[in-house]
Amino acid sequence: MNLRELYIEQLQDIYSAETQLVDFLHQLSWKARSTGLKQALGNHLDETKGQVDRLKQVFANHSGANPDGHTCQAMKGLVREGKEALDTHGKSEIIDAHLVANASRIEHYEIAAYTTAISIATSLDYKADVELLKESLKQEKAASNDLEKMAGGGIFSQGLHAAAAK
Repeated sequence: MNLRELYIEQLQDIYSAETQLVDFLHQLSWKARSTGLKQALGNHLDETKGQVDRLKQVFANHSGANPDGHTCQAMKGLVREGKEALDTHGKSEIIDAHLVANASRIEHYEIAAYTTAISIATSLDYKADVELLKESLKQEKAASNDLEKMAGGGIFSQGLHAAAAK
């Protein structure tokens, strides 16, 4: 395997992660109780669709590269954990805290994936790819920051007293 092949494999992993996330974010936004969290998840769903489109543009820059050549097992696991939380706590007062915790882990995974892809693309002098990938990374960082603000703003303590009273 050479660096270009590793790069394409990394892009396939990100593409798989993002396409899995499109379906999952839709489910999360419906389960959220907080209006702010519903809105943030809905906005990130729209951004994620745009990220999938940008990845398709990146693949178009590389003849013979197929975006569907790999399944991201990490995202598959993160989605599975999120679905387990929805099944277990979907009607409880702490569902929003669960959603924020799961979404934060997902964002950090995506930030790491895009950062790595950008580093490889930079090494290969794929300037057009770098610009497209940086746009997605910027969105992932903003989504992570939004989730951190929600966590710091008390979403983890909402419903705490009601849950403790049961």
